[in-house]
Amino acid sequence: MAPQGKVYRGSVKDFQGFDANQDAEALYNAMKGFGSDKEAILDLITSRSNKQRVEICQAYKSLYGKDLIADLKYELTGKFERLIVSLMRPPAYGDAKEIKDAISGVGTDEKCLIEILASRTNQQIHDLVAAYKDAYERDLEADIVGDTSGHFKKMLVVLLQGAREEDDVVSEDLVEQDAKDLLEAGELKWGTDEAQFIYILGRRSRQHLRLVFDEYLKIAGKPIERSIRGELSGDFEKLMLAVVKCIRSTAEYFAERLYKAMKGLGTRDNTLIRIMVSRSEIDMLDIREVFRTKYEKSLYNMIKEDTSGEYKKALLKLCGGDDDAAGEFFPEAAQVAYRMWELSAVKVELRGTVQPAGDFNDDGDAQVLRKAMKGLGTDEGAIIEVLTKRSNAQRQQILKAYKAHYGRDLMADLKSELSGSLAKLILGLMLTPAQYDAKQLRKAVEGAGTDESVLIEIMATRNNQEIRAINEAYQEAYHKSLEDDLSSDTSGHFKRILVSLALGNRDEGPDNPAQAHEDAKKLADVSSNDSSDSLETRFLSILCTRSYPHLCRVFQEFIKMTNHDVEHAIKKRMSGDVRDAFVAIVRSVKNKPAFFADKLYKSMKGAGTDERTLTRIMISRSEIDLLNIRGEFIDLFDKSLHHMIEKDTSGDYRKALLALCGGED
Repeated sequence: MAPQGKVYRGSVKDFQGFDANQDAEALYNAMKGFGSDKEAILDLITSRSNKQRVEICQAYKSLYGKDLIADLKYELTGKFERLIVSLMRPPAYGDAKEIKDAISGVGTDEKCLIEILASRTNQQIHDLVAAYKDAYERDLEADIVGDTSGHFKKMLVVLLQGAREEDDVVSEDLVEQDAKDLLEAGELKWGTDEAQFIYILGRRSRQHLRLVFDEYLKIAGKPIERSIRGELSGDFEKLMLAVVKCIRSTAEYFAERLYKAMKGLGTRDNTLIRIMVSRSEIDMLDIREVFRTKYEKSLYNMIKEDTSGEYKKALLKLCGGDDDAAGEFFPEAAQVAYRMWELSAVKVELRGTVQPAGDFNDDGDAQVLRKAMKGLGTDEGAIIEVLTKRSNAQRQQILKAYKAHYGRDLMADLKSELSGSLAKLILGLMLTPAQYDAKQLRKAVEGAGTDESVLIEIMATRNNQEIRAINEAYQEAYHKSLEDDLSSDTSGHFKRILVSLALGNRDEGPDNPAQAHEDAKKLADVSSNDSSDSLETRFLSILCTRSYPHLCRVFQEFIKMTNHDVEHAIKKRMSGDVRDAFVAIVRSVKNKPAFFADKLYKSMKGAGTDERTLTRIMISRSEIDLLNIRGEFIDLFDKSLHHMIEKDTSGDYRKALLALCGGED
């Protein structure tokens, strides 16, 4: 069933010992008389390939003179009926039916059109066009042109031709030219040349476009997806993003679609059914693997939690297995992870949202702040306006000017005039970065209990220079060494990780390919029985000491060697704070802005807001990489950081956070 030379990656296979007449009889008996045996129907249909189901339909008509699909529609109901009937159609006719439903009646289901036309191969598109003509005696292109408009329509028409280049031989010169043309058509142009995007993304081969995307990242300093979000809009933007995602990894695209179909309240059953049916004999195993890696739970378990009854049983049969139970990691997931590591190695300019103010006047700012706090009441808006629009170095100058002008301590005045979350945010902005981190670490270790998540976040993400500055600030503020406090408040391997990081002695050189290979071997070795060379010790000696460029190379070597992502291996083989610390280091190496974007999202999602985490990250990253974090946030969660802060916070605290955020994406 797989093309020659390729391993079959579907979850549904030809049934051994298949007999179309026997199956037709079994289905007839399951629907005969009062009621129907739904269990027998789903067991039989989900364990036969599509080709075999088509033969069963023919045998059923020959034996009983009846239409099997019509009988199934009559006997079954709801989502279960839609799923079973969808399984009975040949793939091209299934796609044709989905598109017909998407454009019939009032309104258009653009998401369905995008999903099908962005993800199908040339041959699948040709089969779809022919099936549509056969089933509805209509021209698919004419129907889509009549139901859509603008650049969205133009790109759909291009995709409908099924004329994407299929040559695996790639010209480096053309790759560079296409990347340059896309940059000039969008980021470097006043307005956007949509035709250039349509031509390149609609016609070039998959292999060619993957290299174009890599080249684009190098020359633009941002992934092509982010430029598409900034330059295009509406359904056209969504279509082009889907095309890019499918070029990168069709399995990853469908894993994301399935996750979004089930997450949150309610289930998008039409999407769930369409994907589970259409991919069950193509790449369901790949989709499962990517799903498990990306969302840290199996597709099987998410279906199990989100659906019910015979519908659930049939979907689980199509899914084909529980990857949580298997605990495996497979080539497609490794390929996705490897691509992410490769992209992380590309140098991207880090940019904060807070820049030094032009025409800065420390004395003038000190006067504005004094006026805002003098007399009855406090002008919080004026305080926010000044302090969120100045760099940290400028705030330090304002502190001195305030003292010189008024003989008063600005920090003390702010503390007495402000309260709650706003006070914590503004006072945090007035400390130097090292003082602020030192204070957060001190709070994490003092009193009853330890906030390990804060220790991990700060110690795992700061560079050598930042760590050394934190050590000095900690000693000056608390008359104790940071290392001593970490040692007395933590234990075991977790303590050793923190103490190693607190030294600020990480290598800062480039990668060493030969050493990276040896390091990867060391991390991959699970057979060592030497207690002095425990798994944790080996990971510590590499993750806490090697340079970031070198660790990127180590992680790539690890994937090549084991077909596992190193993060997956850590989660499988370790637990507790040790696991969390190593995972934080790995994520920081891989993509530090994405690490912080994830933490910001988790601080605001669900009931309640973790204001301590939200405040800490917004302050500490505002002059380093908050602009990059914003970009990663919208890429990961399909909503802007600005929007989420606006929705999840209130009052002057929200106003100050949004000022630090620096804009809506």
